[in-house]
Amino acid sequence: MKTIKNPILPGFHPDPSICRVGDDYYIATSTFEWFPGVRLHHSRDLINWRFIGYILTRESQLNMIGNVDGGGVWAPCLTYDNGTFYCIFSDAKDFCNPYDNIHNYVVTASDINGPWSEPSYLNSSGFDPSLFHDDDGKKWYVNMVWDHRTGKHPFYGIDLQEYSEEERKLVGPIKNIFKGSVLQLTEAPHLYKKDGFYYLVTAEGGTGNNHAVTVARSKNVDGPYEIHPENPILTSRYDPTLPLQRAGHASIVQTQDGEWYMPYLCGRPIMPEGRCILGRETSIQKLVWEKGKWPKLTTGGNTPTLEVEAPNLSEQPFEVNSKNSYKKDDFDSDTLDPEFNSLRVPVDASWCSLSDRPGHLRLYGRESLHSRHRQSLIARRIISLKTVVSTVLEFKPDSFQQMAGLVFYYDTRNHHYLYLTQSEKGRCLNLMTCDSGNRHEHPEAEIYVDVDKVYLKGEMNSRELQFYYATEQDKWKPIGRMVDASILSDEYDTIIGKFTGAFAGICVQDISGRRLAADFDWFNIEELK
Repeated sequence: MKTIKNPILPGFHPDPSICRVGDDYYIATSTFEWFPGVRLHHSRDLINWRFIGYILTRESQLNMIGNVDGGGVWAPCLTYDNGTFYCIFSDAKDFCNPYDNIHNYVVTASDINGPWSEPSYLNSSGFDPSLFHDDDGKKWYVNMVWDHRTGKHPFYGIDLQEYSEEERKLVGPIKNIFKGSVLQLTEAPHLYKKDGFYYLVTAEGGTGNNHAVTVARSKNVDGPYEIHPENPILTSRYDPTLPLQRAGHASIVQTQDGEWYMPYLCGRPIMPEGRCILGRETSIQKLVWEKGKWPKLTTGGNTPTLEVEAPNLSEQPFEVNSKNSYKKDDFDSDTLDPEFNSLRVPVDASWCSLSDRPGHLRLYGRESLHSRHRQSLIARRIISLKTVVSTVLEFKPDSFQQMAGLVFYYDTRNHHYLYLTQSEKGRCLNLMTCDSGNRHEHPEAEIYVDVDKVYLKGEMNSRELQFYYATEQDKWKPIGRMVDASILSDEYDTIIGKFTGAFAGICVQDISGRRLAADFDWFNIEELK
C-alpha cells in the first residue's frame, strides 16, 4: 500500500487551504509578517509536493510596515470556480489588546501562477475569512467575529454574508450562523456541500496543544448547524505523547476517484518543554465520508498519524529543484531565489542587490533586528531539526552601529545573531541573543579579525545551536557557547501572538543611517544526517 508521510509540508507552513482543479492539487498556507504573502504548493498525487511561488508579491497587494510580530497574512482560503482562482486572506495589523485591527481582502487570477489582481477590501469584523461557491451560483463568505467587550468571550462565532462577484464586495444581511462547541475559540471556517447538507468545518481550542477540528452541518447555508456527534474529528489534545501535536485548522478535498482527504496544521515538539522550533507544519489525513453520513478518519478515532494511506492516483514525483529543496546559493543569478523571504516589505534593489557586485548579494544596512518597519534581512525556513547554515561575508564597518552577519530568527523578540562589527579596539565578531525581548551579548564570543572575508556558520541539532567562524574556508572554529534554539518557537515566549517558525538568514544593520553595505558571496543551508 502506498502511503503519505507526514508532515507533507515541513517547517513553517500553517493553516493549509487545499484546492483541486482537474488533476492538480494546490495548498495555500499563511505567511504572517514574512513577504511575499500566501505560499503555494502543488501536487498531482497528494504524496509529492513542490513549492511554486506566492500569491501576494507586490506592495500594492500587501503593505505590512509596522505590523506586529505574528501579524500579517493569516489563514488564506484558496478556491476555484468557473475559470477563476480566488484567495481570501486577513492582514492582521495588531490584535488581542483588546481590539483587533485585522482587515480581510480577496484577490483573483485566471492562472494559479498569476498575475493576481489587486486586493478588494471585504470587512474587518474578525479573521480567518473563507469563500464558498454554492451550486446555485451564489457565493458565501464566512469569518469568525472578534468580541472586544469586557466579560465576553472574544470568539463571538461565525458570520455569514453573500459575496457579489460583480461588485467584488459583500452584500446583503449578515447572520451569525455558529457559536461553536464546548471546545470554544471557534475560528477558521470552511463551508462544503454534500448530499444536500452544508458542512461547516472550523478550528477550535486555540492553535496550541488543545487545537481541534470541529464539523457541523445544516440543510440550510444559514443554519441552524448541528455538531458532529463524535466531535472533534481530529485533535491531539487528549494524548501529549503523539508525535504530531496541535492538530487542527483543516480543509477538505475530494480526489478524482471520489476519495476524501483533509490537510491540517500540526507541530512536532521537542521534549520535555514541548516546543515546536519548526513552527506549525502541514500534514494530511484520509477521510471516509459516506452518503448522508458524517466525515470520519479512515484510521478510526480522531488522532493524527505519521503515515496515511495514499489515494488511488498514479504517483508523480517532481524533479528536485531550487524551489523545494535545500541548496547552496552562489548568488550568480540576476534574481533572488524565491525560497528567500523578507520581513514586512518586498525585496527591492534599493537595499538588496544582485547586480551592484555581480556574483554577490549586496545588502544595504537599514534598521535593527527589533524593527517592525524596514529591516535588511533575507531568510529561509528551517525545515529540519538538524540543519547547518553557512555564508561568507565581506564588510568594512567603521562604527559599532554597523553590523552584518548570520541570523537564526523567530521574531523581533527572539533570535540568535553572529555578526561582524567595529569596536574601539578594531573589527570584531560577536554573538548576540534576544530572548523574550531582552537583548544580551556573549562576552566570551568576542573575537577580533583583520581579514577581508569572514566565514560564518550555525549548526542546529534540535535545541542545541552552535556557531562557528573561519578566516580561511572550511577551517571552522567554534565561537561562543552553545545557545538554545528552542527560543525560536511559538511555545517559548508567553506573549500572545506566536504563530510562525524558525528561519535562518543573512542581514545588515546600519542604525547610523548611512546605509553601509555588506557583500555575501554565497549562502548554504542543508540538512544534517
